[in-house]
Amino acid sequence: MRVAVTGATGNLGFSIVPVLAADSEVTDIVAIARRPPLRLPARTTFAAADIATSDLVPTLAGCDVLVHLAWAFQPTHDPLRTWEVNVRGGIATFEAAARAGVRTLVYVSSVGAYSAGPGRHVDESWPTHARPTAAYGREKSYLERYLDAFELWHPDVRVVRLRPCFVFQRPAASEQARIFAGPLLPRTLLRPGRLPVVTAPRSLRFQAVHADDVADVVRRVATGDARGAFNVATDDVIDAAGLGEVLRTRVVTIPDTAAALATAGAWRLRLIPSDDQLLRLLLGLPTLDSGRARRELGWQPTHTGRQALREALTGMAESAGAPTAPLHPGR
Repeated sequence: MRVAVTGATGNLGFSIVPVLAADSEVTDIVAIARRPPLRLPARTTFAAADIATSDLVPTLAGCDVLVHLAWAFQPTHDPLRTWEVNVRGGIATFEAAARAGVRTLVYVSSVGAYSAGPGRHVDESWPTHARPTAAYGREKSYLERYLDAFELWHPDVRVVRLRPCFVFQRPAASEQARIFAGPLLPRTLLRPGRLPVVTAPRSLRFQAVHADDVADVVRRVATGDARGAFNVATDDVIDAAGLGEVLRTRVVTIPDTAAALATAGAWRLRLIPSDDQLLRLLLGLPTLDSGRARRELGWQPTHTGRQALREALTGMAESAGAPTAPLHPGR
């Protein structure tokens, strides 16, 4: 079985490619990204490509499975640019896979694709019509709609959609700090036990999962015969009190509106890279029921959400990273 992976050098790709390479059913892997990593697992070849501009048909020819991970979070100040990469590039990748004869498409979507449902615990039947003012959710939802049509046009292609919650791991810590916190935050303060107090929106409530556990789900669906959507999340839900537990500090909650207004002001002044619409998307998300993945795939997470988040925060404080362009701490 030959597997192609887009976004092979990012947060998820860094974990997924070695897990696939270690599976005896996978004969070889084509790792697709814009810049090569410093090292590759066994039976893995690198293909330089940009999903927004490259013709991927020759690269995908002969592949049995495509795992699509490539995604651009920034620049949030230029939503047309992220749309070009994430939506137009994603569609072009799916179409290239169909033309190349790929028979299995695994798309890693996100909890961010789901419609608002604060306080609700939802399965895969919950609508995927995310908050339209948040570029991340809007783009994830658009690709979900495109795949609805893709499955009708290509009934011979097995399509799997994975919808993980927030994914953390130590090697991606520096990248995630750049994407979400920016350069002005003293990262040493993120080490658990360092801050005496933090503020958090009153409605904060989210789930986290370790990248290694997402990689295990990808391996299971890539080498199996499952179809459809699967939520990927741990059972523990992190609220303001849970965040305080992870950071080992006292948390003061503030109204959601105040948090959003402060985020909007800092973003407009270019003090932080993430805008208030992303925060509003986060505060409105449902929590995920991952029962289908457990029942049908035999999947069980090996880390709790708190463990994954604590690992990432400690990694941010220590400037942890990995030997790929997106994950390198010195980028």
